[in-house]
Amino acid sequence: MWGMSQPPNNRSSATPPARPDASMSLLTHVMDHSLDEGYAEAAARSEADGTAGLPRTLRAKLALAAGLVIAAMVVTLGAAQARIAAPVLAKERQELIDRVERADGRANGLERDIERLRTEVADRQGAALNQHGGDQGRLVALLSGATEVRGPGVKLVVDDAKGAAAGGGAPRESAGFSDTGRVRDRDMQRIVNGLWQAGAEAVSINGQRLTALSAIRAAGDAILVDNKPLVPPYEVLAVGDKKRLGTTFQDSVDGQYLHVLQESYGIRYTLSAVDEVKVPAASSLTVRTATAEEPKKGAS
Repeated sequence: MWGMSQPPNNRSSATPPARPDASMSLLTHVMDHSLDEGYAEAAARSEADGTAGLPRTLRAKLALAAGLVIAAMVVTLGAAQARIAAPVLAKERQELIDRVERADGRANGLERDIERLRTEVADRQGAALNQHGGDQGRLVALLSGATEVRGPGVKLVVDDAKGAAAGGGAPRESAGFSDTGRVRDRDMQRIVNGLWQAGAEAVSINGQRLTALSAIRAAGDAILVDNKPLVPPYEVLAVGDKKRLGTTFQDSVDGQYLHVLQESYGIRYTLSAVDEVKVPAASSLTVRTATAEEPKKGAS
């Protein structure tokens, strides 16, 4: 048994296990050496020369203190100027607000004066017409738009197509349409003329009474009625036979035109009969000539 050979002991020569992050040598190096070697060498040289940290000489310390004092003075002066300027800006802002409020007050007062004078002129015109024409004076005032009108009729609401942007697309021409879903002044002209032809006795758009002298125009992207801008949706009120007026308008050429705008360009509209429609008096009327009718010869 003593002559039997023993197996060699190979435990000391075993290969150590590989590191899990052996394949990430660059990342391991960065994590182990977070400070670049160049910075480390520069810091070592500064420490060896005695120039690391705060300045050691009296001149350098005085220069640093002077820089800090100057910086503090700049910050202090800026804060002082801001504090001084704040009340001035607030005062100027309040002055502008007061000016706007005073202007609004004067404008409201002038509007009240205009309404009072308009009512006085209307009363005197009515009295003069009644003196010479009797009931004919009221008819003239009704036809000219000088008086408010109430009665059955229709309400037509016209609006731009969904998603139609202001200024998008060129205006539609008479010879053909371009792709736009916005209501134009010529569209409102045709709609109003169609209602007149269908038998409307009085018409208004967004509260603006239309007369024989009214004009529907365009200024940029806005529709003007007697030089007053309107915004969509456009509410058109018409006094007349509520059963016949709506049907006649829809069957007319202008009603079919509105239907084409809806089908082809997405312009929206609703037409409904109303038991009582209120059409206000015209905001301004210009009397060009007014003469009393001479009695006919032989009339008793």
